[in-house]
Amino acid sequence: MIESKRLLIRPILNEDAKAVFAYRSDAITNQYQGWIPKNLSEVDEFIAKNPKSINQTDSWFQLVMIEKESDELIGDIGLHFIDEHQVELGCTLSKEVHKLGYATESLQRVISFLFETLDKHRITSSIDPLNKPSIDLVERLGFRKEAHFKESLLIDGQWVDDIIYAVLKKEWNV
Repeated sequence: MIESKRLLIRPILNEDAKAVFAYRSDAITNQYQGWIPKNLSEVDEFIAKNPKSINQTDSWFQLVMIEKESDELIGDIGLHFIDEHQVELGCTLSKEVHKLGYATESLQRVISFLFETLDKHRITSSIDPLNKPSIDLVERLGFRKEAHFKESLLIDGQWVDDIIYAVLKKEWNV
Protein backbone atom coordinates (compact mmCIF):
# COMPACT_ATOMS: atom_id res chain seq x y z
CA MET A 1 0.00 0.00 0.00
CA ILE A 2 1.16 3.52 -0.85
CA GLU A 3 0.12 6.40 1.36
CA SER A 4 0.03 10.16 0.93
CA LYS A 5 -1.25 12.90 3.20
CA ARG A 6 -4.90 12.43 2.21
CA LEU A 7 -4.94 9.10 0.38
CA LEU A 8 -4.40 5.38 0.65
CA ILE A 9 -3.41 3.86 -2.69
CA ARG A 10 -3.85 0.10 -2.97
CA PRO A 11 -4.56 -2.64 -5.54
CA ILE A 12 -8.11 -2.80 -6.84
CA LEU A 13 -10.34 -5.41 -5.16
CA ASN A 14 -13.56 -7.19 -6.18
CA GLU A 15 -15.52 -5.18 -3.62
CA ASP A 16 -14.49 -1.95 -5.40
CA ALA A 17 -16.61 -2.73 -8.48
CA LYS A 18 -19.66 -0.58 -7.64
CA ALA A 19 -17.58 2.46 -6.68
CA VAL A 20 -15.40 2.14 -9.80
CA PHE A 21 -18.48 1.76 -12.01
CA ALA A 22 -20.05 4.87 -10.44
CA TYR A 23 -17.34 7.21 -11.74
CA ARG A 24 -15.91 5.24 -14.69
CA SER A 25 -19.31 4.88 -16.42
CA ASP A 26 -19.71 8.67 -16.72
CA ALA A 27 -19.10 9.01 -20.49
CA ILE A 28 -18.97 12.82 -20.44
CA THR A 29 -16.42 13.17 -17.64
CA ASN A 30 -14.36 10.29 -19.04
CA GLN A 31 -14.59 11.26 -22.70
CA TYR A 32 -10.81 10.86 -23.15
CA GLN A 33 -10.61 7.44 -21.50
CA GLY A 34 -10.12 4.31 -23.57
CA TRP A 35 -12.53 2.32 -21.40
CA ILE A 36 -15.99 3.38 -20.21
CA PRO A 37 -17.92 0.44 -18.74
CA LYS A 38 -21.55 0.02 -19.78
CA ASN A 39 -22.50 -2.24 -16.86
CA LEU A 40 -21.20 -3.61 -13.57
CA SER A 41 -20.20 -6.96 -15.08
CA GLU A 42 -17.66 -5.16 -17.30
CA VAL A 43 -16.05 -3.75 -14.15
CA ASP A 44 -16.04 -7.21 -12.55
CA GLU A 45 -14.22 -8.56 -15.63
CA PHE A 46 -11.79 -5.63 -15.54
CA ILE A 47 -10.95 -6.33 -11.87
CA ALA A 48 -10.61 -10.07 -12.50
CA LYS A 49 -7.93 -9.35 -15.13
CA ASN A 50 -5.76 -7.42 -12.66
CA PRO A 51 -2.55 -9.39 -12.05
CA LYS A 52 -2.08 -10.88 -8.59
CA SER A 53 1.15 -8.94 -8.13
CA ILE A 54 2.57 -5.65 -9.31
CA ASN A 55 5.53 -5.23 -11.69
CA GLN A 56 4.80 -7.97 -14.24
CA THR A 57 6.15 -7.11 -17.69
CA ASP A 58 3.53 -6.51 -20.39
CA SER A 59 0.65 -6.18 -17.91
CA TRP A 60 -1.65 -3.47 -16.61
CA PHE A 61 -1.92 -3.25 -12.83
CA GLN A 62 -4.77 -1.23 -11.36
CA LEU A 63 -4.57 0.74 -8.12
CA VAL A 64 -7.40 2.65 -6.44
CA MET A 65 -7.30 5.85 -4.40
CA ILE A 66 -9.13 5.91 -1.09
CA GLU A 67 -9.70 9.27 0.56
CA LYS A 68 -8.60 8.77 4.18
CA GLU A 69 -11.05 11.20 5.78
CA SER A 70 -14.20 9.75 4.15
CA ASP A 71 -12.91 6.22 3.41
CA GLU A 72 -14.39 6.71 -0.10
CA LEU A 73 -12.89 5.28 -3.29
CA ILE A 74 -12.38 8.35 -5.48
CA GLY A 75 -10.34 7.15 -8.44
CA ASP A 76 -7.85 4.76 -9.93
CA ILE A 77 -4.38 4.64 -11.43
CA GLY A 78 -3.44 2.17 -14.16
CA LEU A 79 0.17 1.05 -14.45
CA HIS A 80 1.27 -0.60 -17.70
CA PHE A 81 4.56 -2.40 -17.10
CA ILE A 82 5.88 -2.15 -20.66
CA ASP A 83 9.15 -3.91 -19.86
CA GLU A 84 11.38 -4.21 -16.82
CA HIS A 85 12.49 -0.56 -17.07
CA GLN A 86 9.47 1.40 -18.33
CA VAL A 87 5.94 2.05 -17.08
CA GLU A 88 3.03 3.87 -18.68
CA LEU A 89 0.50 5.36 -16.30
CA GLY A 90 -2.98 6.76 -16.43
CA CYS A 91 -5.34 8.23 -13.86
CA THR A 92 -9.13 8.48 -13.55
CA LEU A 93 -10.93 10.46 -10.85
CA SER A 94 -14.54 10.81 -9.83
CA LYS A 95 -15.81 14.18 -11.10
CA GLU A 96 -16.80 15.08 -7.51
CA VAL A 97 -13.11 15.40 -6.60
CA HIS A 98 -11.73 17.07 -9.72
CA LYS A 99 -9.51 20.11 -9.12
CA LEU A 100 -8.80 19.23 -5.47
CA GLY A 101 -5.20 18.07 -6.02
CA TYR A 102 -5.84 14.35 -5.59
CA ALA A 103 -4.40 13.39 -8.99
CA THR A 104 -1.19 15.33 -8.35
CA GLU A 105 -0.86 13.98 -4.81
CA SER A 106 -1.48 10.35 -5.76
CA LEU A 107 0.69 10.37 -8.88
CA GLN A 108 3.61 11.99 -7.03
CA ARG A 109 3.58 9.11 -4.55
CA VAL A 110 3.09 6.40 -7.19
CA ILE A 111 5.83 7.79 -9.45
CA SER A 112 8.21 8.01 -6.49
CA PHE A 113 7.36 4.38 -5.66
CA LEU A 114 8.03 3.30 -9.25
CA PHE A 115 11.41 5.05 -9.35
CA GLU A 116 12.61 4.47 -5.80
CA THR A 117 11.17 1.05 -4.89
CA LEU A 118 10.79 -0.66 -8.27
CA ASP A 119 13.85 1.08 -9.78
CA LYS A 120 12.15 2.02 -13.06
CA HIS A 121 14.05 4.12 -15.59
CA ARG A 122 11.25 5.90 -17.50
CA ILE A 123 7.56 6.62 -16.95
CA THR A 124 5.25 7.68 -19.76
CA SER A 125 1.68 8.85 -20.20
CA SER A 126 -0.45 8.70 -23.35
CA ILE A 127 -2.89 11.63 -23.56
CA ASP A 128 -5.47 12.89 -26.03
CA PRO A 129 -4.27 16.37 -27.09
CA LEU A 130 -7.74 17.77 -26.34
CA ASN A 131 -7.45 16.64 -22.70
CA LYS A 132 -5.96 19.88 -21.34
CA PRO A 133 -6.39 19.01 -17.62
CA SER A 134 -4.32 15.82 -18.04
CA ILE A 135 -1.65 17.64 -20.03
CA ASP A 136 -1.45 20.30 -17.30
CA LEU A 137 -1.22 17.54 -14.67
CA VAL A 138 1.72 15.69 -16.22
CA GLU A 139 3.54 18.93 -16.99
CA ARG A 140 3.07 19.99 -13.35
CA LEU A 141 4.63 16.66 -12.35
CA GLY A 142 7.71 17.36 -14.50
CA PHE A 143 6.91 15.24 -17.56
CA ARG A 144 8.02 16.53 -20.95
CA LYS A 145 6.26 16.09 -24.28
CA GLU A 146 8.09 13.53 -26.42
CA ALA A 147 5.75 12.87 -29.35
CA HIS A 148 2.49 13.80 -31.02
CA PHE A 149 1.06 10.99 -33.13
CA LYS A 150 -1.59 12.02 -35.65
CA GLU A 151 -4.74 9.86 -35.81
CA SER A 152 -2.89 6.93 -34.23
CA LEU A 153 -5.66 5.50 -32.03
CA LEU A 154 -9.05 4.19 -33.14
CA ILE A 155 -11.53 4.88 -30.32
CA ASP A 156 -15.23 4.20 -30.84
CA GLY A 157 -14.78 4.21 -34.61
CA GLN A 158 -12.96 7.55 -34.68
CA TRP A 159 -9.25 8.12 -35.30
CA VAL A 160 -7.75 10.40 -32.63
CA ASP A 161 -4.34 11.91 -31.98
CA ASP A 162 -2.12 10.78 -29.12
CA ILE A 163 0.51 12.75 -27.22
CA ILE A 164 3.24 10.97 -25.28
CA TYR A 165 4.73 12.58 -22.19
CA ALA A 166 7.58 11.07 -20.16
CA VAL A 167 9.92 11.58 -17.23
CA LEU A 168 13.19 9.77 -16.51
CA LYS A 169 14.28 8.66 -13.04
CA LYS A 170 17.23 11.09 -13.15
CA GLU A 171 14.79 13.95 -13.93
CA TRP A 172 12.37 13.18 -11.08
CA ASN A 173 12.59 15.91 -8.41
CA VAL A 174 9.67 15.27 -6.05
